[in-house]
Amino acid sequence: MVNDDRPVYLRLRDGIAAAILDGRIGDGDSLPSVRSLAAEHGANPLTVAKAYQTFQDEGLVVVKRGVGMFVAEGASARLRAAERKEFLEQRWPAIAAHIRRLGLNTEDLLERIPA
Repeated sequence: MVNDDRPVYLRLRDGIAAAILDGRIGDGDSLPSVRSLAAEHGANPLTVAKAYQTFQDEGLVVVKRGVGMFVAEGASARLRAAERKEFLEQRWPAIAAHIRRLGLNTEDLLERIPA
């Protein structure tokens, strides 16, 4: 799903977004510090800061001076809605076309969904 030729800050953002969507980081939870996330991923702290800035720009995190960065209340629902919209409008048309080309049907797809 993640395109490896995308900038590092976007890949980091995708990882954080996935953790929020999966419920590993919830509304109100603190995010790792820029330095710790940079060390964990072998990234430049400025790159991590840029990833975090995208969440700030979207109002999905709040900064508490001297304390850290926290997922804003309602952020997971807003993020899920935005991700669903992007998936359905940008990615799904190509996926649906590929499914048709391969002659797959609903049963073929549903039997492969992990329990």
